[in-house]
Amino acid sequence: MFTSKQRANLKSVAATMKPIMQVGKDGIGENLIASLSDALEARELIKITLLPAAGEDGENLAENIAELLGAEVVAVIGRKAILYRRSSRDHFAHLEF
Repeated sequence: MFTSKQRANLKSVAATMKPIMQVGKDGIGENLIASLSDALEARELIKITLLPAAGEDGENLAENIAELLGAEVVAVIGRKAILYRRSSRDHFAHLEF
């Protein structure tokens, strides 16, 4: 879990980011989870768009995705979700927050 200050710092970093993927009518599949996991390993912080066609509300969908990825939901703002997972790579400039 994040403190409110850490969450605010991560949200400010993500504010300028563009969503890297959309979750739509196909829902949460193996390919989606694999792609998001690779993106989290490379970036640590990602933003995704949760389309209404996915069928669930944004918060539940973001929580389900985060649980499958072993990540944490930083925030859900409208239909955009920000996810964080620390990279396991050794020689990587990890996000400081």
